[in-house]
Amino acid sequence: MYNYYLEEGFPFSAGKLEKLKCFLDTCGLDYDGQISYSVMACGMDGKVLAAGSRCQNVLKCLAVSETCQGQGFLNIIMAKLISNAHTQGYSHLFLFTKPVYTDIFKELGFYSIINTGKIEFMENIPGGIHAYLEEEQAKCPPMTDGICAGAIVMNANPFTLGHLHLIEQARKSCDRLHVFVLSEDTPPFPAADRLALVRENCCGLPQVYVHGGSEYLISHTTFPDYFMKDKHAAFTANGELDLLLFSVYFKEAFHISKRFVGEEPFCPVTRAYNLQMREILPSHGIQVCVLPRYAVQGVPVSATRVRQHYFQRDLDSIAPLVPEPTFNYLKRRMNL
Repeated sequence: MYNYYLEEGFPFSAGKLEKLKCFLDTCGLDYDGQISYSVMACGMDGKVLAAGSRCQNVLKCLAVSETCQGQGFLNIIMAKLISNAHTQGYSHLFLFTKPVYTDIFKELGFYSIINTGKIEFMENIPGGIHAYLEEEQAKCPPMTDGICAGAIVMNANPFTLGHLHLIEQARKSCDRLHVFVLSEDTPPFPAADRLALVRENCCGLPQVYVHGGSEYLISHTTFPDYFMKDKHAAFTANGELDLLLFSVYFKEAFHISKRFVGEEPFCPVTRAYNLQMREILPSHGIQVCVLPRYAVQGVPVSATRVRQHYFQRDLDSIAPLVPEPTFNYLKRRMNL
């Protein structure tokens, strides 16, 4: 093995960031924009030999130079990333990779969740997804024949009257509705707060079950596409991965036959994902139901609008768009 030293960044900036980006480029990778920690193994001449990064509990941008492969550098980088993650309270870790590298990461203690043919999604806890689903299943009454179960997946950043309307309308079309809240911390509202608001706003709605901790549902904002140069293809691959995961695991665990989404007049990314949903889910026995968006004075309500007013500290404009628990939460956040 080469003589080497380690450099750590929280994350890197300036010259060291450029050094990392250049190394990743030589390995056919892009630098991912969502990174909180990176580590590089450098030769005594300063040249980068291997590197890896992390954002929350997802490991990413892992690479070893061609001349150093097979010399244990990936083990060194992985050990530093895992150690750093543990110091930040993350013990359950995930990574995305090309299927050709699956066996390498299995040797490093990771287990396959699903393989789409283009992407391998892995975790460091064997059967972690089954444990999550069993825990969430236990919160619901047993299924009986003839019950129609539906699902909504939402970020709820924050929860609006639009979300509430979607849930209420979806519930009219099924006997039981499961609402899954994405677990990544997307600014400005922490995941725990978003989940608590969904639960508070849905409290009292019959046969509506809110599920948190759904790290296995992957949003387009957090999917790492650094190992795919064609970003349009990466977007498509991400949607395929997320929808296949939902079909293989969530559908079977909760006997879901319908998935509900609102019309998307604003965001082209969400609109494209909804189109993918309508193309993929029916082949797995899931009907996709697109419902009209809730509007105030003819304008569809969106969490984006609420966030804009929040940043402007405009509570008067927020009030018609959100239910009372969300309004009170935002007011507290503004210290008003």
